[in-house]
Order: sequence, then structure tokens, then C-alpha cells
Amino acid sequence: MRFIALFSLCALFCSSLLAQQAKKKSNKTNTVDMWVTSPVPTLPTGVTHHTFRSDSMKREVGYCIYLPPGYATDTERRYPVIYHLHGAGGNETRSVYSASVLHEGILAGKLPEIVMVLPNGGRSTMYQDSGDGRFMAETMMIKELIPHIDATYRTIADRKARCIEGFSMGGRGSTNLAMKHPQLFGSLFNQSGNVYHVSDSKNLPNAYLGDDPQRLRDNDAFLNLEKNLDYIKANLRIQVACGTADPDHLTTVREYHEALTKLGVQHSYFEVEGLDHNQKKMIDGRKDTWFDFQIESLKLNQVPLHYLKP
Repeated sequence: MRFIALFSLCALFCSSLLAQQAKKKSNKTNTVDMWVTSPVPTLPTGVTHHTFRSDSMKREVGYCIYLPPGYATDTERRYPVIYHLHGAGGNETRSVYSASVLHEGILAGKLPEIVMVLPNGGRSTMYQDSGDGRFMAETMMIKELIPHIDATYRTIADRKARCIEGFSMGGRGSTNLAMKHPQLFGSLFNQSGNVYHVSDSKNLPNAYLGDDPQRLRDNDAFLNLEKNLDYIKANLRIQVACGTADPDHLTTVREYHEALTKLGVQHSYFEVEGLDHNQKKMIDGRKDTWFDFQIESLKLNQVPLHYLKP
């Protein structure tokens, strides 16, 4: 009896451990049901949750949107937009803390009124279309979400008033999209996002994009930087940052910074001493200046900005 009880206890422990490992492993696995978060957690002031129909994926996709305080009352005003992309394993609610920091700055009169869109980009898509066509994250973002936002909300539907940024996978995704479609954005802020030479199969972290050589070249941020170099130099402002205690991301972030420098692309680059892979810590360490780069980009592009009186 003692042996049976011990065996049962061991089996129960092993089953629990395996379940935990499976859950940990699967939280970054792409599945067809990952595109709308449910239930939606409590959201910060000004942030609401919505869905829209993605024809490319034949399903609803969730997004959160922050609308500034004046949006409801000043019905003639249009606003610039920041698209903020979440990291791997996340969803449309993962990065709403950044929207709360934006809201605080707007209320204090330090930041202009800006719309922030936080889309669901899947668990591990890098905001690119998968090689097998199951997960059309890039198509959804570029051809469906941005037009939907511009048609549904009072945005300034112009690349000069459209910023893109993200942390980790979101940093990588925002870089992929901005290098491939620079005509859609006025500024890019990569926050600790790996940037890989995906056309080199030895450096490809997974098989998500497939193995077609031309497809890999078309989705290589470094090659797209070279392809669109003249336009990027003239029209896209870039900022890149990473923590020095983030070894899984710092190497490729530095490689991207070095590529920009070598090609003569003016950009802002900084490393945060001792910071690991943690977006909240990165923001909190420079909360008062966190949005300065994006705001400066909007000003240089002569986008009309409106400040609240504190």
C-alpha cells in the first residue's frame, strides 16, 4: 500500500510538472484561436477593447485603443497615432502600461494628445506572414488594421503622423514592418527587439517563414533596409534601445545599430546599463522622456499637435 501511494504521488507530481512545462512551451505557440483575448482584463483610463474582421485570416482580430481626453469633446480634431506592438506570448492587452504612461503625460500637459493602437499580433509571428499562409500577421497589420483605424477613428491618415514601436517581438516586428513599408510610417522605435538576417538560414530561429529563399530575402529587415535605403534616409526617423543585461537580444540589436551606422542612416541609439529584458523597467527608468523621440518626429514632420492645459 505504501508503495502504491508513493507511486501515485510520484505520478501526480510528474503529471503536474509535465503540464506546467507544456503550458510554458505552448504560450508562444501560434494557434488559430489566439487573435482575440478573452476575457479582457481591466484596462487603464482611456483604453478600450475592440475587434475587427480580418479577411486575410478569415476571423476577428482584437486590438486595444487609447483615445486621448479631448477625443470625445473636440469632434473636429484629428490625431496622430502610435502603433505599439507587443512581445512574444502576448496579446492586445499585454502592453497597455505604455498607454497609461502616455495618458499621464497628456493630462500633465507634457505630451500632446495622441491615439495609441495596440493590436493582437499573435504569440510568435514577428508580425510577418507565415510561410504556410495560416497566420497573415503582416497583411493584417498593413492592409487591414491601419485602414480600419483610419476609417473608424479621427486619425491623421498620413505616414508623417503615424509612429510604430514595440518591445521584444514587437520591436522586431515594428522594425520588419518599417523597413519593408517605410512609406507608411514617420518614425520607428525598436525596444529590445531582435533583428535577424533571416535570409541566412543558419540564423533563422524557427521555420515560421518557410524555406523559400526569395521569401526569406523579402522578409529580411537588413536587406529591406538596403533596398529602401534612400527613402528611409530621407523620411523615416529611427530609435533603437536595449538593456546591457539582455544577452538574448543585445547582440542583434547592436548588429542592427551597426548596419544603420555603416549605411549612413541617422538614428538614435542607447543602451540601458544593467537592464534585463523588461519593458516596464525600461519605461519607468525614463518615464518623463519616454515619448520624446516620437513627439520630436511628429514635430519635425510638422504634424499639428494639441496639448491640454494642466
